[in-house]
Order: sequence, then C-alpha cells, then structure tokens
Amino acid sequence: MADLSQFVEATAALAINEILAPIKDDEGIALPSRYEVLFFPPSGTRGSGSSGQGANLFSQIMFGNIGRGEQRDMSMQCNKIEFPGRNLDTVADTNIYGPTREIVNGFSFAEITANFYQSSNYKEKQFFETWQRLSYDPNTWAMQYYDDYVGKIQIYSLDRGDNRRYGVELVECFPKTIAAQQLDAIPATTPQTCDVSFSYRYWRNLTDEADLPKPLLERLQGVLANQVERTLINNIPKVLRKLF
Repeated sequence: MADLSQFVEATAALAINEILAPIKDDEGIALPSRYEVLFFPPSGTRGSGSSGQGANLFSQIMFGNIGRGEQRDMSMQCNKIEFPGRNLDTVADTNIYGPTREIVNGFSFAEITANFYQSSNYKEKQFFETWQRLSYDPNTWAMQYYDDYVGKIQIYSLDRGDNRRYGVELVECFPKTIAAQQLDAIPATTPQTCDVSFSYRYWRNLTDEADLPKPLLERLQGVLANQVERTLINNIPKVLRKLF
C-alpha cells in the first residue's frame, strides 16, 4: 500500500518548484508597470478619398498632428491602459441526453479604456477630440466613411530590458468615449488626467496572429492558384494522374 504522506509531500514540493520556476529562470515575472502603447490614427481621407474643397476640416488637422508625430506624445502620456479581453458567446446544447453543455456560437470583444496625463493646453484631449470628429463633418453633421475614422492601437508588455515580450493589436478602432473631467477650486498637486474608451472590431495576438486574418487579395490569390492547379490536373490523362 502506498504511503499517502510521501505522496502529499512530493506533490507539495513539486507545486512550490513550479511556482518559483518563473522567478528562477531568465524570463522573470511580468510587471504591469512595464508596457508600451502605440497609436496609429487615421488620416481621415482613406474612405472618402477627398482632401480638397468639401473635405472634413478635421482630417487636415489630424494629418498635421500625424506629421508632427503627436501620436508618439499620446503614447508617452498614456499612464494606464489594459490588454483587451475576449468572450466566447455560448448557447445551451439541449439536443443530447443527460446534462446539457455549452457550445460556442460566436465571440465578442469589450471596449478598453486608457488614461492620459493632460498638458496645460489639454492637447492630449484635443488629439482624441480631433480623431472623434473624423467620424462626422462638424459643418454639415453628415456622418463620414468608416475607413475615415478607424485606426489601430498596439499594446506591448516589456521585460526589464525593455524588450517586447507580448503584444496585441486593436484592429479598426476609434475613441468612442472621452470621459468628463472634474474641475474644482480646491488646491491640489494631483495632475489632471482623462479617460478615453476605445471601440474596435477585434484584436489579435501579435505573437502568433500577426498575419491573421489574411488580406482579401492574398486569399483570392490562393483560391485562383488552387483553381488553376485543379484545371491542370483535370487535363492530365487518367493514366498519368496516378503518378501524382
């Protein structure tokens, strides 16, 4: 009969070694304070293709902001952000005997929120206000093309050597909500900040999903290549096909 005390002791030792393993090796523990965020705002003219008379005024302002590299300033002023989550939507499978089970019928992504320190002229808040106004024309209140106002955001976790170890990309995103900011007359040394919530279509892991989904042109090329290959094979006599 096995000695239960030895089993418990061995299991406990194994668990402790597993817990300490990330600390002992070169990987270390991920720290939430070590991160990098990069903003890639749109120019405001991708969907409409218009940059002359009649174009949204704020597309020109955003184009100037990008030219001055202000998106890099936004990255430096971002003092808090989060990796997005992913939720698998499920329904109950009742078409079986016994206990039911959950099956996946879709997936969804929640918005994320970032916090930014504000300069004395609130240029950080103005940057995202300009990005928002790419979605509509303030002169006519007409809504703009989707491609005019969606961009992307990349978020990375860094190690102690400032090397990127994990990263995600928010695809087709835009600043949906700029939170209210309270002002009061009470003396304070706490810097003013602003919360900005971003909506996006989906996110992908830049480690193993960077090339997914494949661009439409690449997928079409693959389909055409397969069709050509099938056509060539069908034209080969049956006797010779056995050699393939």
